[in-house]
Amino acid sequence: MKTIRPGQLVYWRNSPAIVLELKGFSDAILRMVEGESTDVAAVADLALSPSSETTPSAPHLLAKDKEWDKAVKRYELIRPLLNMPGRQAMDVQRVADAAGKSMVTIYRWLNRFEETGLVSSLLRPARSDKGEGRLTEEVEQIIALQIQDYYLKQERPSVVKLYRRIKEQCLEVDLDPPHKNTVYARVREIEARELLRRRYSPKHAREKLEPLHGQFPGADYPNAVVQIDHTPVDVVVVDEEHRLPIGRPYLTLAIDVATKMVSGFLMTLDPPGALSAGLCVAHAVMRKEHWLAKRDIPVEWPIYGKMNKIHLDNAKEFRGKMLERACQQHGIILEHRPKGQPNYGPHVERAFRTYMGECHSLPGTTFSNVQMKMKYDSEGRACLTLSELEHWFTCFIVYCYHHRPHAGISDIPPVKLYHQFVHGSETQPGIGLPAPIEDETNFRLDFTPYVERTVQRHGVVIDSIHYYAPVLRRWVQAEDENTALARKFIFSRDPRDISIVYFLDPETKNYCPIPYLNNTRPAVSLWELRAVTKRLREDPANRVDEETIFEGIRRMREIEEAAIEKTRLAKQQRSTEKRKRRMAARRNGWQGVHKSAAEAVITQAEPDQGQATEDDDDIQPFNDIQLS
Repeated sequence: MKTIRPGQLVYWRNSPAIVLELKGFSDAILRMVEGESTDVAAVADLALSPSSETTPSAPHLLAKDKEWDKAVKRYELIRPLLNMPGRQAMDVQRVADAAGKSMVTIYRWLNRFEETGLVSSLLRPARSDKGEGRLTEEVEQIIALQIQDYYLKQERPSVVKLYRRIKEQCLEVDLDPPHKNTVYARVREIEARELLRRRYSPKHAREKLEPLHGQFPGADYPNAVVQIDHTPVDVVVVDEEHRLPIGRPYLTLAIDVATKMVSGFLMTLDPPGALSAGLCVAHAVMRKEHWLAKRDIPVEWPIYGKMNKIHLDNAKEFRGKMLERACQQHGIILEHRPKGQPNYGPHVERAFRTYMGECHSLPGTTFSNVQMKMKYDSEGRACLTLSELEHWFTCFIVYCYHHRPHAGISDIPPVKLYHQFVHGSETQPGIGLPAPIEDETNFRLDFTPYVERTVQRHGVVIDSIHYYAPVLRRWVQAEDENTALARKFIFSRDPRDISIVYFLDPETKNYCPIPYLNNTRPAVSLWELRAVTKRLREDPANRVDEETIFEGIRRMREIEEAAIEKTRLAKQQRSTEKRKRRMAARRNGWQGVHKSAAEAVITQAEPDQGQATEDDDDIQPFNDIQLS
C-alpha cells in the first residue's frame, strides 16, 4: 500500500520535496529539494510522482479477457517487489527466475507500473506479435481443457498421465504436442487453493491454506481489509418536494476491519446491486473534506485511500464484471466470504446492528420486527427525506461512532486507533497517511456502472432516453470488425443523476460527457425513471418513449401536488372545526361559573337564547382558563 510518511520523496506543485513531519491528518511539513526551503502543504496536494495533464481513461474495460488476464498475472508476479524496502537485483532475479523471465523484462514491468500505479500499464502493446516458438491457441486450449476436465479431479492423476492425454489429443487433430516441461509449468501455475479444492476437498484446502486466527486474517493496519455489505434501513423516508412517504432506503457500508472506522457508505432507494458496491468503494477511497463541507459538518473523517483487499459476501450483486475489473485495474483484491468460517468476523453485521439501533429513535422507524413495531404508524410518522437521513447518518458516524469506545478493539475509539496506526505509538512505528488518489474523476467513473449501446444518427438511447454530443458523430452506425454487426460502445452513468452519461472513446480511451439530446429535460434519478416507466408499462395503450416518460413524470408531480394540497386543506378544516368546538365548550363552562344558583335554575328551565346566535369566533379574554 502506498503511504506518505516522514523521510519520503513526494511532489508538491510538481516539484520534488522530502516529508519532514506529518501534522494531524491533513498537513505535512516539507523540505523542497530545489532551493532547500521549508513549507507546509496539504496532504491532498501531494503526489508520489510528477503530475501531468491527463483525461479520464479506462483501458481495462476495452482489453480482451485473455490480454487482461495476462496483465493481472504480471501484476501478481511483481507485487512482492513493489513495496519491498531496499529492493536489490537479487530480489528481482529471484522473481524473474520463478516466472521464467529475464531481469530486463521484470524491471520493465516494474517501471511501467510504478509510473501509473495501474494494472492496465502491464497490457501488451496492440502491435506486438506472439513470435515463433510459442504454442498455438489450439494447443493451449487442449492443455487448459485437459487440466480442467482430467487433472483437477479427486482421482488425482499424475502429471505424466496428463501429458500423455494432451499428446494424444494433439496428435488426433494433427497438432505438434507440447514438451513435457511445458505441461509441468502449466500445472505449477494452478493456484494452490484451487488445486487442493478440486483434487481433494474444500475442507482440505481450508485446513492447509487458511490461517486460523481468532480475528479476521490480514487486517493488521488501516485499509488492509475493508468489508462491504448492504442492508435496508429501518426508517421510512419522504420525498423532497411533497414530504410524502416513498419507502425504506438501502444502506451500503464499507468498514475498515483493523480500526473499525467507516471508510464510506451509500444510501439509495435503488435495490442493492453492483452500482451500490462500486459507488460505495469510490466514496471510501476519496478524501472526505469537500464532501463534509457541502453538508456543513466541520469535523474530520480522516480515513481514505485505496484498500488492499475488499471482503464481500457471495451475493449476486458482488460478482459483476464491472466491479471485478475496476478492482483489478487499481490493484485491489476482491475476495468473497467463505461459508462456514467463523474467523471471518461479521464486522459489518455488528455495525449494522449498532446503526439500526440508533435509527429506531427516529420518526418513521419500522423497528427491527413486527413485534417491536406493534401499532406504530411508520409511514404516517415519517418526516425525513433521503438527503436528511444521509446527513443524520453522517453526523452519527463522524461525531459519535468514531469517538465512542469500541469493544472489538479493546474499548479504544476507532479514530484514536487510526491515529496510532498513522503516527505511531511507543510500541510501534507509524505507517503514515495514505496517498491521495491523483485522478478522483477517473477513479469514480471506473467504479460507475456502464452499459453497451450502439450509436445512431440521433445519438444513443439508454432506457428510452436520447443523448447526443458531437463526439459521437465519428461513430454513427459503426460496424464491428469481427461480426459485421452494429458496434457497441461503453457508456458510464451515475444512477443518482442520469442527465449526463460518459462515453468511453475507443480511440482516445477517454471518457466524454454526453448530455440529453433535449437539454430542456429535468435531471432525474434512475430510480425515478424506472418508477414512471413501470407505471406506463402497466397500461397497454401507452407506448413507452421519451415524450411519454417525461409527460408521465410531469403528470405524476401534478397529482402529487394536488394530493398534498387537498390533504393540507382537509387537515386545516378538521383543526378549525375542532378548535371552534373546544372554544365553545370553554365559554359555556366559564358562564356557568358566574351564574348564581337561582340563575342556574332558570337557565336549566329556559334555553339560552343568546347562545344560539353567538359567534364562535368571538373569543373573550381569559376564556381558556379552567377553574378547578
